[in-house]
Amino acid sequence: MREMTGGEAVYETLRALGVDTVFGIVSVHNIPIYDAIHRGGGITAVAVRHEQGAVHAADGYARVTGKLGVAITSTGPGVTNGVTGLFEAGFASSRVMMIAGQIDSAYYGKGKGFLHEAENQLPLLRTVTGRTESVRRPEEIGEAVFRVAQDINTGRPRPGAVEIPIDFQYAKAEIDIPHVEAWPRKAPDRDAVSRAVEAIRNAKKVVIWAGGGVLTAGAEGELSQLAEALQAPVFTTGNGRGSLPEDHPLCMGPLTAQPGVGETLADADVVVAVGTRFQAGQTRNWTLPLGGKLIHLDADPGVIGRNYRADVAVVGDARLGLAGLLKGVESARSDSAFLARAQELRDATRKQIRSEIGPDYESIMDSMRELLPRDGIVVRDATVPAYLWGNRLMPILSPRTSLNPTSAAIGPALPLAIGAAIGSGKKTAVIQGDGGFMLNIGELATAVQYNAPVVTCVFNDGGYGVLRSIEGRTFEGRQFGVELATPDFAMVAQGMGMRGEHVDSAASFREAFGRGLAHDGPYLLDIDMTKLTPMSGLGTPPPKR
Repeated sequence: MREMTGGEAVYETLRALGVDTVFGIVSVHNIPIYDAIHRGGGITAVAVRHEQGAVHAADGYARVTGKLGVAITSTGPGVTNGVTGLFEAGFASSRVMMIAGQIDSAYYGKGKGFLHEAENQLPLLRTVTGRTESVRRPEEIGEAVFRVAQDINTGRPRPGAVEIPIDFQYAKAEIDIPHVEAWPRKAPDRDAVSRAVEAIRNAKKVVIWAGGGVLTAGAEGELSQLAEALQAPVFTTGNGRGSLPEDHPLCMGPLTAQPGVGETLADADVVVAVGTRFQAGQTRNWTLPLGGKLIHLDADPGVIGRNYRADVAVVGDARLGLAGLLKGVESARSDSAFLARAQELRDATRKQIRSEIGPDYESIMDSMRELLPRDGIVVRDATVPAYLWGNRLMPILSPRTSLNPTSAAIGPALPLAIGAAIGSGKKTAVIQGDGGFMLNIGELATAVQYNAPVVTCVFNDGGYGVLRSIEGRTFEGRQFGVELATPDFAMVAQGMGMRGEHVDSAASFREAFGRGLAHDGPYLLDIDMTKLTPMSGLGTPPPKR
């Protein structure tokens, strides 16, 4: 315990937690924290252009590095701007912390109309976090930040937040800085593991369902070993992509919701689900039949049995749980005909999706995968190309290289990618629609300022393509609210100080994407979808005005 300012206490605690990067905007209600970071060194403060972008960038950083992602915001509008990012991080079970300012303690709670006063900020934050604390004394700052970090890093990750009154950030006090060597992993109950092992040993048709919890626990090695020992097909959720490379013969990919592969899951004697909540999109709103017994392994007991009844519930860390299963099932092995049939259905489904997206998008997808390094990062927004091929078909070949908005929000892709690229230093490709891109377009300036190696591919159809398609099939085909005045994104990029170019064919995409990857820094491709063969069922977008 030693004397320091509250701002210094935040800095010292972040250093003790191993934080080396934070994202945010300097404000009158957090400036002592930024000053301490500036003076102390060892932490890069990335200046974003909007607090939503700050939290999304911290989220992207956390997902690719496995470390704590930190966003620093002002009180009031800074917090409300960032809530969308916390909402997304919660859906994705991502290790994200918001450190927010708060007005002077002397005025807090009195409703006097103080600058950026936010009397209900604490309950607001608690709707989108696992734990949020409000500091009531300067001496508590280190412990409060530590407790929130501990909650984020224990069990299933959920975002957390701390609000600190500005006068406490300036004040000096005797403050203790906690320290941790490593966060504990929850060991699964031995009896539960034994029952799971027995079920697997008695089965001939075993399927593994791998969620994001596999990557959170760093359990991709154990997953691969178990799958290979059992010769079991492995399906992944969207967040679980990369836990087993999608060119591995046992990997079925994120295809659970595709009708063509349902037979594999329905015919299984045992489904081993690891680190997943069985979210709606991957289960056809929980109508997908899972055959035989369900073994559900998860660090969060609250998600087991929530959507599918578990015959064997194993509460614990995915890495420890999979290791326990692996020890017990050494002699077990799935039926070879079952695996062959699963592979046949997978290949037929992939072929069907390829036929649906058409030759131009098939070529674009293949070019992206071929030119991007195996460990290059792919970030997809909630947009037509992502839904139809990016989320389903484009191969993900390494752990922690696949990101998308789990909440299905439009707009997060660019800031997610910036955080991922800064955290990893790896080439990062963005699949973005023009409508969603406009929500965080200001973060292009952030990418330029930090020379982030992000190639942003804006698939431009001049509006909200998903909604345009829905409206075309309903309401007697009436169209409303889906056509957008769209700027020349290549020129916008150039105005931001980065390179940008237009793409109007699959062949020109390959050349332009190659230039983008070769470039040292951010790059943007404005892709005219009206010039490409349309994807099945969507029709041709209206010509650009």
